[in-house]
Amino acid sequence: TVQGFTTAQLNDLLVASYIMLYFGTVTYKYCFMHRSWRRLYQVCILLNAAFSCLQLILIRGYTFGLSPFFFSLGDEVLQEFIVGIQFLPVSILMVTLCPPGSEGASYAMFTTTWNSAMMLAPALSSSFLLKIWDVRKETMQAGELDGLFRLTILTTVLQMSPILLLRWLPHGREDLHALSDPRVHGN
Repeated sequence: TVQGFTTAQLNDLLVASYIMLYFGTVTYKYCFMHRSWRRLYQVCILLNAAFSCLQLILIRGYTFGLSPFFFSLGDEVLQEFIVGIQFLPVSILMVTLCPPGSEGASYAMFTTTWNSAMMLAPALSSSFLLKIWDVRKETMQAGELDGLFRLTILTTVLQMSPILLLRWLPHGREDLHALSDPRVHGN
């Protein structure tokens, strides 16, 4: 509303984001398949933080001479590209964790949980985080964007928090298969 995006522009952002999600998945398959998952996620988390900082710049009105729409378009599609790069390692991890004989049921459970979390996260964050600072439409239309700025900083910090858990992630498919090998654990 504050930037004056039309409904068509918002749809364009969504379509371009989904296209880049696909290209991110393809990029992982052809460029990063044999790289360390830990390193990949470290880089992706830091890039995501950098793109979130670009949102802070947009909130303050600095777009490096680009229209706010094109600035947002670049920001959104690059974030979805990163999500696409991260998609295949998560899928590989889920498939590998499925016990022999119940692969279909286990994978269905993992993907249902994953998809539910992806739907619940925005709803829960909207319920709780939007109440911290005044980010109502009327407030932002009045030019008061400090609440949105602070909220963006908070969500950026929250998005970076998984970097603390990466040491528990296998380095790649080989480490994951070694973890599931019963000979390694004496089972």
